[in-house]
Amino acid sequence: MTALSERELTPDAAAPAKPSLERGSYSDQIFKGLLTLAALAIPLLLCFLVYELWSGARLAIGKFGFDFVTTSTWDPVTEEFGAFPLIFGTLISSLVALVIAVPLSLGVAIYLTEFAPKAIRQPVAFLLSLLAAIPSVVYGLWGIFVLIPILRKSVFPLLRDVFGFLPLFQGAIYGPSMLAAGIILSIMVMPYVMSVSREVLMAVPNTQREASLALGATRWEAVITTVVPYARSGIIGAVILGLGRALGETMAVTMLIGNRHEIAASLFAPGYTMAAAIANEFSEAVGDMHLSALAYVAFVLFVVTVVVNAGARLLIWRVARGSGIGSKAL
Repeated sequence: MTALSERELTPDAAAPAKPSLERGSYSDQIFKGLLTLAALAIPLLLCFLVYELWSGARLAIGKFGFDFVTTSTWDPVTEEFGAFPLIFGTLISSLVALVIAVPLSLGVAIYLTEFAPKAIRQPVAFLLSLLAAIPSVVYGLWGIFVLIPILRKSVFPLLRDVFGFLPLFQGAIYGPSMLAAGIILSIMVMPYVMSVSREVLMAVPNTQREASLALGATRWEAVITTVVPYARSGIIGAVILGLGRALGETMAVTMLIGNRHEIAASLFAPGYTMAAAIANEFSEAVGDMHLSALAYVAFVLFVVTVVVNAGARLLIWRVARGSGIGSKAL
């Protein structure tokens, strides 16, 4: 018979106290409190930002109201302001950037993930990621001295000759233009879209590829019919990340878009964006109404960015419903 200890023979003996995860140590409580404060600081900062924008734009909001976003006059002398050309330029330049950047970025991501030799995958991905570290003013200088001369002498005339029947490619060629700003934005957006798309494609299980190949699909057919649809919501997230980058870009766009406060059907014509207007005019604004109008522009830019990202998030949720990697990655 096995000998029993005194503790086991005594039914009333108290069991050893287990460490409580609820109480924790004093240092754990401090760490938890700091994390809580950091988490609460984010919405508080956002609310403070909205309040400051609203209070700064209150004078212009009271005078112009919603007409501010539907009219085109911008005259500091008579204190008449309308931001519709700025909103138009911001959205069009960002759209042009996405039209150029998304196919190229997705193609590079697919090549590096599915077809490139292992020896060049990491070096090429690293070099492309370095594009995101280049300051935007450097992109702007490169665009002025290198990109715009090439576009004005070769690319824009070719586009006008081939697609001149479209209003988008008609009119005089200036150099600094909406299309030039969209092209420089596409170069700046590509590293973000490519990097996130590559990570999402790499996260697709190999069983998906093997199943498609086992059914007789070619490598390319497996990518198009299986890998990309499986990662579609993650790819949409990458596109939205690039869109957010394009909407808020300032210096490079300011240097290449032409900064003309008007709406033109041609992409060869100069334009203006909300961020460029704030950067150009805020330091020179002297009247209270002019400063308030610029604050109103900043508030509209904030609202446009939030609405676009909220709509994109809703789209991602709907696309990711029932899908694989997208719902997990995002």
